[in-house]
Amino acid sequence: MFMINVLFVCLGNICRSPLAEGVFMHQVYSRNLGNLFRSDSAGTASYHIGKLADQRSIAVALAYGIELNHKARAFTLNDFYAFDYIVAMDRQNQKDIQRLEPADAKAKVVLMRDYDSEQKGGEVPDPYYGEHKDFEEVYRILDRSCAALLHELTGDRLIDHS
Repeated sequence: MFMINVLFVCLGNICRSPLAEGVFMHQVYSRNLGNLFRSDSAGTASYHIGKLADQRSIAVALAYGIELNHKARAFTLNDFYAFDYIVAMDRQNQKDIQRLEPADAKAKVVLMRDYDSEQKGGEVPDPYYGEHKDFEEVYRILDRSCAALLHELTGDRLIDHS
């Protein structure tokens, strides 16, 4: 059995991408698919390396039964080889990633909201300068988008064992 490696990327790796990683893995484990996936998150900027997620992301995640323990890290060239999918939160993140992409990259670079049924191709807004409601909205976007991404990656193997 093979494993699919997914990396979620935003700017600073303290709001959107660690929440996306948490939401995605929560969905993976709730469907008993933990043996099929590994995920991580990173930032295109190095502002917050080593810091835990923003307290507002942590609070929203906890409200939905998700614990975020990730410490921020910067996106690296090696990520193109260590991951199968690199999921950018917005177009600027996607451009920053693609600018570094080597010709022999293993990873497929995609936009998170390419999987959002409500606004396909949109961007996950950065809630950093916002309020709690903005983090809630990001959670809802990520919940929908991660579910669709997971469904696409598993196809017929998507079985709810609950």
